[in-house]
Amino acid sequence: MRLAALPAGERGSQGKQRRGIFRYVSAQTGEQPLTRYQGAFKCRYGYGRAAETVHQGDSGQDFAAVRMDGNVCTFVMCDGVGMSYLGDFAARFLGNALLEWLETTSNPTVEAMERLLQELTVPASEQLKKIQPLDNSPLLLREVLMEKRSRGSQAMYVCGRIELSRGMGKSRIWMAWQGDSRIRLWRNGQEQSGAFQNHCRTNERWSTLEGPVGGKPHIYEAKLSNEPIRLQLYTDGLNDLDAIQAYIPDEHIQVLLDAAHTGGLEDDAAFIELEW
Repeated sequence: MRLAALPAGERGSQGKQRRGIFRYVSAQTGEQPLTRYQGAFKCRYGYGRAAETVHQGDSGQDFAAVRMDGNVCTFVMCDGVGMSYLGDFAARFLGNALLEWLETTSNPTVEAMERLLQELTVPASEQLKKIQPLDNSPLLLREVLMEKRSRGSQAMYVCGRIELSRGMGKSRIWMAWQGDSRIRLWRNGQEQSGAFQNHCRTNERWSTLEGPVGGKPHIYEAKLSNEPIRLQLYTDGLNDLDAIQAYIPDEHIQVLLDAAHTGGLEDDAAFIELEW
């Protein structure tokens, strides 16, 4: 599969609108304050690196992106596995690939998703081989990195595509995921997240070497009536949100992203919330 390169202005963008299309892609090398965008969908998004990552000047392991084109919204959130080799690479590579696939696939299926995840291992592994461990690193560290590289780079993910109804039809949502990133859904103000929470497992992820690990991707698809829907996605750096069912004001989410009360985030954090 050939992956088209993103235009330069859309790599790590803070949210750009062009020809009626809105697109946000997290930078991984910096923070994204909580930001709002409203078109056919309402959207809030934010990104923060762990305090240790910021201190060391490293890239965040998380990746988030959302794109809106008229009545269609596609989104992806990936959490690189820290114990794997360059989890930030796996999160970025997989995230960009999934977003492109969902943008060009009007009727995604589980079979096509499984095939894609397997096919992506070839170009991902080729790119990973070109990234050499630091030559000036201590020998023992280089050996550890080379051993990790032989086992591939890994990331958890959640992605999806939403099409709003035109006329009297019903809106459609399709999502796929592996891993423990939070997926929460409210319909008419009532949370209905059980279908996701029961299938969010830390041992499931995507690998540049093997494709899906720990099982097959979980799929959620539904036709939705014209009722208020709120979909919230976030990685474990924002696990303080887990116990909160009420709508959270922007400034309160920003407090959690800043995490000043703990000296910064303990883990990377990505946040996307969509309403329609």
